[in-house]
Amino acid sequence: MTIIIPANSAADTGYEVANSCRFDTAGTTYMTKAAFSNTGTNAFKFTFSCWIKRANLGVNQRILTAGDSTRDGFTFNTSDQLQFFAGSNSSEVNPFVTNRRFRDPSAWMHLVIACDSELTGATNQTKLYVNGTLETSFSATAAVDDENTWHIGNAKIHRIGTDSDSSLDYYLDGYLAEVVLIDGQQLTASSFGEFDEDSPTIWKPKDVSGLTFGTNGFYLDFEDSGDLGDDESGNTHDFTETNLAATDQATDTPTNNFCTMNPLENWTANNTFSEGNCVVSGGATSWQLSSGTMGFSKGKWFWEVRYEGGTITDYHAGVRDITANAFTTHSQAGCTTLYNGDGGEIFTGSDSNFTTADYGDINDSSDVLGIACNFDDGQISYYKNGSIIVTNHALDSTTNNKNTLFPLAVQYGASQVSKYNFGGCSGFTVSSGNADANGYGNFEYAVPSGYYSLCTKNLAEFG
Repeated sequence: MTIIIPANSAADTGYEVANSCRFDTAGTTYMTKAAFSNTGTNAFKFTFSCWIKRANLGVNQRILTAGDSTRDGFTFNTSDQLQFFAGSNSSEVNPFVTNRRFRDPSAWMHLVIACDSELTGATNQTKLYVNGTLETSFSATAAVDDENTWHIGNAKIHRIGTDSDSSLDYYLDGYLAEVVLIDGQQLTASSFGEFDEDSPTIWKPKDVSGLTFGTNGFYLDFEDSGDLGDDESGNTHDFTETNLAATDQATDTPTNNFCTMNPLENWTANNTFSEGNCVVSGGATSWQLSSGTMGFSKGKWFWEVRYEGGTITDYHAGVRDITANAFTTHSQAGCTTLYNGDGGEIFTGSDSNFTTADYGDINDSSDVLGIACNFDDGQISYYKNGSIIVTNHALDSTTNNKNTLFPLAVQYGASQVSKYNFGGCSGFTVSSGNADANGYGNFEYAVPSGYYSLCTKNLAEFG
């Protein structure tokens, strides 16, 4: 399988995708296009393309649907397989279901569904591409009637991020970018992406603005934060946003992938993740831990966190050594360095190894804790609302400069909420706007000199 702009790889991706849109199940976010007034350019053919970065897994999530009680839909099912169903009711008949399961919340991937009901045979009528490669292994395939009129691209209601049947929900959790519908053509993935010239296993986006979109085609680039559903195809098929705001516009894109928190790293399995995996909420009276999706083995890195709910004594933040054994307590087994939000101490390796100095509390939900980890010198610093409170504290010497470190969140209790900002999309509202020296990220407070946001372009240069 091809990969997409991985860390320590393509810093220059050619065509740059500026923005994505964050969809959140808990926020019941979605977009709607009322039924087109005209039938499509060719009612028997369409191509849908999007880039997606998943967040929540193991639940039914709609990417695009069109119709009402009978409809076409492109979705992840509860087994994390990709599924396309056509002309179905709620039982989802005529399905295409991949054998592969897609369970990586850290990476962007490109999906294309291309349909032509004038052709014969299920796999000719419906073609699914993942990261530029035609999918050929399915657990189910079904042909539609000859010259079947698709709901997608025709005079039906269209929804992105939920079901077009208003009796259902199936909200999407994750990020979408470069959302395109081509009306009247069955295209291949090469119309929307290409393999990198220097790294031929890397699939990357192409500029789609010059494509022929057809009568009912659309192109959502999410570059207008005040109108995320704005159609840039020239057809003015704008989508209406529901429960989406300017804060859901992200710079986390398939050409510059940012770190988020990782729902697959959920010690005690009691945390829940929302807002594109930027918000971690406790779910039990116990210690709960989770890590970021990106690590580093050199360089200087910065991120922010704000705590809301519960008691601030029950929050710690720092870094984790990836080579350590599974978590056993809130401050052992790889919790290399942790800042105690109330006591102000620094834990280094274990409960028995902590500073007696009080560096200052993070004791208000409006406080923003800035974390600056200098792997090269084996140090970590902490900032409170832009002012440094811990300067160059030594990382755990047993792991310093040897292994890969990941951002770490630790909290205790069912009412604890940690809101992280790695720069690509924040779990809390950023009222100012500060980028790193490379121009990446959006932070509440200034990024310390020499430090960078955790994203693939910076990792390719410094990590």
